[in-house]
Amino acid sequence: MVVNLVCAWLLRDDHAHHHDHSHSHDHGEDRGHARDNSDNNLRAAYLHVLADALTSILAIVALLLGSFNGWLWADSIMGIVGNLVIARWSWGLIRDAGGVLLDTVPDGENLPSEIREAIERNDATITDLHVWQIGPGHHAAIVAIVSPEPREPSHYKARLSHIHALSHVTVEVEPHRTLV
Repeated sequence: MVVNLVCAWLLRDDHAHHHDHSHSHDHGEDRGHARDNSDNNLRAAYLHVLADALTSILAIVALLLGSFNGWLWADSIMGIVGNLVIARWSWGLIRDAGGVLLDTVPDGENLPSEIREAIERNDATITDLHVWQIGPGHHAAIVAIVSPEPREPSHYKARLSHIHALSHVTVEVEPHRTLV
């Protein structure tokens, strides 16, 4: 238990930003945490050692309750409590890791809007935009553009250079053709 608590303490800096309980989501569901671009592997390690410590503490409490009060059922109750807490932590981790696998943009980020504002001016229209997370704080984007007077992809990439979360950008440019 002590080793797990020390490990959790060492990993806490990588996980500390997940304790903002004030964030709610646009769809009305308050999931309890603000999600950012943190590394899910470090978060999983933190939750793992924290879960190990929690189960040890709950087992000790159950043993003390059973020993001093004769409550033989305390072990079962503590097991259920531990399972519920760990299931809640696990669900959050599964949801966030799944979001990375499905190329979702984390909550609170408006990268697609920022990209559209930077590119779509009088001379260009985005026809296809795909943004995904490639690492903590790093995103990639594929931007398909049509323009009546197309310019080199480097021109459009320069328009995006102020968006620091974009680490890799692919730009496809096509001329806008009117039908005769």
